[in-house]
Amino acid sequence: MFLNLHFLHRFISAVTSPTFNIFYRCRSSNSGGQCPDAAHFFMIVTAWIFLATAVDAAAGIHDMQIHEISGKTMGTFYHVKIAHPGKIDRVLLKNKIDARLQAVNNSMSMYQKTSEISRFNRSPENTPMEISDGFFLVLKEARALYDLTGGAWDGTIKPLVDIWGFGTTQAGGKMPTKSTIENALANTGFDKIILVEKTLAKKKSGITLDMGSIAKGYGVDQISELLRENHFKNTLVEIGGEVVGSGEKKPGKPWNVGITTPDKRLDKQTVYQAIALKNRALATSGDYRNFIMLDKQAYSHIIDPSTGYPVKNGVVSASVLAATCTLADGLATALMVMGPKKAIALVNRMANTECLIIVQENDGTFSDRYSTGFPVQKK
Repeated sequence: MFLNLHFLHRFISAVTSPTFNIFYRCRSSNSGGQCPDAAHFFMIVTAWIFLATAVDAAAGIHDMQIHEISGKTMGTFYHVKIAHPGKIDRVLLKNKIDARLQAVNNSMSMYQKTSEISRFNRSPENTPMEISDGFFLVLKEARALYDLTGGAWDGTIKPLVDIWGFGTTQAGGKMPTKSTIENALANTGFDKIILVEKTLAKKKSGITLDMGSIAKGYGVDQISELLRENHFKNTLVEIGGEVVGSGEKKPGKPWNVGITTPDKRLDKQTVYQAIALKNRALATSGDYRNFIMLDKQAYSHIIDPSTGYPVKNGVVSASVLAATCTLADGLATALMVMGPKKAIALVNRMANTECLIIVQENDGTFSDRYSTGFPVQKK
């Protein structure tokens, strides 16, 4: 039998208190005066212990410290903040975080030849391969997102990403020809992916996967889950701009993050709108970070799966608030493709999901489109 040392400390404090001394003196005397009975005494001591412990707990909450851990992953950086009283073993926790992120990369990194996605991309048609539980769950989310958005999100557009110069090959640097784009389009379509009982296959040999628009969000979800497993409830996790806030930074004070101003002309990032996060994810997709210049014109890395060309619908940024960062990450990309009207209509039909679409007008100014429940900030 193990003894709770904190309770023992409280009990000793209680029995040496004035309340106990009164009881003891009363019981030890022969005065015949009226003394509290044992049950009443026990209730007093128990209440005293509970109150003192609660006060200590409240003091601990208000004495929250912010512990920070950071590192590299997925060609970018991750940042973790943990609001927790007292010390934590940062080295041990960082090792756990790095191991969890490595497991994600082992599934979805196109730069690792032995990753699951790389092996799938090299595989012939109609040849099922077994995949990990994690990769299977991500692909299920991906299929649901593909169906939800009518193909605006498509994880098979790697051939298009490559010919425009945003992929893993050395292609790019010049405008792809119409025939090149048409040939690449012929090897896309998430409906050509076969996903059955944790096995993955393709209906056509040229089909490949690129999960770059959903992998960081999934990585954020994985680290948030890891922190919960290690009993940290108040955390902020970010990978490459995709973020999940759990719990609070301080009692009554949520985690605050910012949506970046989507202006290619700015040398330094500025905050366009601040967002308070509590048990929610935020992901943003935009054309202002990753683009190429061809014939003195900017082309976004966001490719429309239906045309094979970078999007040109005026949308320069799409931010999504959702329950998971996996959904928010992929959906933000899809909303960029769909355009403001269809994007807002879709999100307004979704539960626990909101969005901000920023459109750049012809005169260079920005205008906002919000879903019904998005937390609009007065400017």
